[in-house]
Amino acid sequence: MTVEREKLTYELFGTAVRELAQQVADDGFEPDIILSIARGGLFVAGGLGYALDVKNLHVVNVEFYTGVGETLDLPVMLPPVPNVVDLGRRRVLVADDVADTGKTLKLVHDFCAQHVAEVRSAVIYEKPRSEVKCQYVWRRTDRWIDFPWSVRPPVVRRGHGVGDA
Repeated sequence: MTVEREKLTYELFGTAVRELAQQVADDGFEPDIILSIARGGLFVAGGLGYALDVKNLHVVNVEFYTGVGETLDLPVMLPPVPNVVDLGRRRVLVADDVADTGKTLKLVHDFCAQHVAEVRSAVIYEKPRSEVKCQYVWRRTDRWIDFPWSVRPPVVRRGHGVGDA
C-alpha cells in the first residue's frame, strides 16, 4: 500500500511563495525582518524577501527531524543563534516550509516573543496537529510532503548527529 503524498514542484513552489506574500500584503503586515528556519525555510524566506521587498533576512538553525517521521524529543536551536539586539522591537515574519508538529515554530516564536514588537509566521504547508497556527498558510494537509529540495537523497551523505543537518 502506498501512502499518498503531497508533492511540491519548484514551479508550484514559486506560485506558493508569491501567494503567501500576497496574503501578507493583503493583511497589511509589513515585516522589518524575515527570520527563516533553516533549512526548508531558507527557500521560503528568500522568495518572500523579494516579493515583499524586505532585504533584512535572518536565519535560525533548528534541528528536529532526523529522518522521515523521525524526530528528536524536542527541537534544538543550533549556533549561531540570532542576536536579539538585531531583532530588537521589530516586526518579524518567521518563514518555514511546513508547520508539522509546530514544535520548531513554537521554539522560534518563544525565542522572539520577548524581544520583538510582533511576530507572525508564514508557511507553505500547515498540518492540523501543529501547535502553532500560522497567520499565513498556502495549503493545509495531513499528508507527508515531498519538497523538491529534499525528495532526492543528498549527493554526499554526512554524519547523522545533531548539528549535521
